[in-house]
Amino acid sequence: MDDRERKEAGRAGEDAALRYLERRGLTLIVRNYRCNGGEIDLVMLDGATLVLVEVRYRASDRFGGAAASITWRKQQRIARAARHLLRVRPQLCAHPARFDVVAIAGNGGVTQVNWITNAFTL
Repeated sequence: MDDRERKEAGRAGEDAALRYLERRGLTLIVRNYRCNGGEIDLVMLDGATLVLVEVRYRASDRFGGAAASITWRKQQRIARAARHLLRVRPQLCAHPARFDVVAIAGNGGVTQVNWITNAFTL
């Protein structure tokens, strides 16, 4: 898979995750929040809780699957972006927050979505 195909697959995975979470009542605040040193795929509200979502897509689980790809280093980059987001949008500090992961597997053309709430803490 070349870089363009990888980006398209990632975007499709984010679209699927967003639809999945919205169907479960979450509301999108920001998509692809980027800052120097980090990114958050989806920033959403689940009731009064701020949910910082990392979306991971893997075509197969041959190397541990999508959820296993969230390394300590990746968690630190997400946390850096979260701190930046809260500095530039201080009104969000009023909400309790959690880090979720939406792991998407495209095994054999069948898309499987696994929503992991409170996937990690910092």
